[in-house]
Amino acid sequence: MPKTPLHPSPPPLEANDVAIVGGGTVLWFVAFLALLPFQGTLSDHGHGTWPWICLSGGLLGLIGLWYCRARRDAIARDRAAEAANRTTNDAQRAPGDDGQGPATRSD
Repeated sequence: MPKTPLHPSPPPLEANDVAIVGGGTVLWFVAFLALLPFQGTLSDHGHGTWPWICLSGGLLGLIGLWYCRARRDAIARDRAAEAANRTTNDAQRAPGDDGQGPATRSD
């Protein structure tokens, strides 16, 4: 028997993924623009790929931003459909009906 009681896992936290990915994408593009004037010096010291790595990060961030927005919208649509189904089912239920059919009712 465990020494500490087991508790159910808490629900996952909701975060603003679009803002997080958008902020990271902006930082990658800012780093690209900041390193671009130093391309010659970076190449002389063997770091000529750094600006292009930042550009790649920014472009991949745009793909991530598209994905996060699509995910957020799909979750919102799912919640709206679930709420609509719940209100429809509540409206169709007769007064005094507990939602159980005669076969499952235990009177």
